[in-house]
Amino acid sequence: MDRILEIKNLRTYFETRSGTVKALDGVDLSVKKGETLGIVGESGCGKTVLALSIMRLIPVPPGRIIAGSIFFDGIDLLRLDDEEIRMRRGKDISMIFQEPMNSLNPVLKVGDQVSEVIRLHQGLSKKDAMDRALEMFRLVGMPSPEERLDNYSYQMSGGMRQRVMIAMALSCNPRLMLADEPTTALDVTIQAQIIDIINRLKNDVGTSVIFITHDLGIIAGAAQSVAIMYAGKVVEYSSVEELFSDPLHPYTTGLMESIPRLDDISARVKYLKVIPGVVPNLYELPPGCSFQERCSHTMEICKKEVPELKETKSGHFVRCWKYS
Repeated sequence: MDRILEIKNLRTYFETRSGTVKALDGVDLSVKKGETLGIVGESGCGKTVLALSIMRLIPVPPGRIIAGSIFFDGIDLLRLDDEEIRMRRGKDISMIFQEPMNSLNPVLKVGDQVSEVIRLHQGLSKKDAMDRALEMFRLVGMPSPEERLDNYSYQMSGGMRQRVMIAMALSCNPRLMLADEPTTALDVTIQAQIIDIINRLKNDVGTSVIFITHDLGIIAGAAQSVAIMYAGKVVEYSSVEELFSDPLHPYTTGLMESIPRLDDISARVKYLKVIPGVVPNLYELPPGCSFQERCSHTMEICKKEVPELKETKSGHFVRCWKYS
C-alpha cells in the first residue's frame, strides 16, 4: 500500500452558543509514503482543525469528530483508545504547531522539552536523550546548538524557535509530520531556510508531510500534491504542477490572482486582485455551494445544491457545478 494516510468523510463539529460550527464537513484526502501534501486556504477554512483531528487533539467539549475515518498505515486512528493514540503522537505522527512561542513551555529549557519526547517514545536515558536532542539541533541547522540546549524559548528568535519545533517533531523519526503554517511570521529568508530543512529531512528520513499554509507560493516549492480547502471542504485537489498550470475552481483562481507577479511590469503599479467578501460563518453557511456569494460564475444550481468533489481528469478533482 503506497498510502500512509487516508481520510474518508471526516466531519468535525463544534457546539457554540451561536450554533453548530461545521469546521470539517466531509473531507476526503490521502497522503502517499514520502509525499508532501500541501493544504491551502484562507483563515477559517478548516486547515488547523484537520491537523488537530488527525492528531486526536480536538478539545471535547466543545468539539467532536462526529463521522468519518482516519486510516494511518491501515489503522483507523479514531478507533484507538486514549493511551494508544498518545503513544503514537510524537513517535509515528508528529506536529509542528502554528505558533512555537505559544507551543513551547517558557519555564523549561528547550533541550529538556525535546529530550522529554525522546525519552518517552524511545526509552533512552536522560543523557542519551539529550545527546539525541543535540544531534537534532545540528540536523536542523541551529546556530551554536550546544548553547541553545540551555536556552528558554523567550531567549530565542522566531526562526530558532521554529527549528526547535522541527527538531522535536522529527526527533523520533515519525512516519508522518503535520506542519501547521511553520513559516508564519518569519521573514522570507528564514522561510526559505525552514522549507529547505523540511524538504531535506523528509528526503533523509523518509517522512511524509502535510504542509498547511495560506500561501500558494510556498506550496510551489514545498509540496508534490495540493488540496485547496474552503469552508470545511476540499474544493480542489491535484498535483502541484497540474494546479498551477490549470486551476479549475474559482476560489483557486482567486488565490492565484492575489499572488504578486514579478514578470509583469504593468501589474506592479496596479492593485493586487482580491477575492470579494469573506469566508462565511461556518454555523450559518448559505444553501448550496459555500463559495457562491463570492464567486463570479454563480449559476442557479449553485444556490440550491452542494456540488460533489469530482475527478475532471486523471488525478485532478474539483468541487464546482461548472465542471459537473
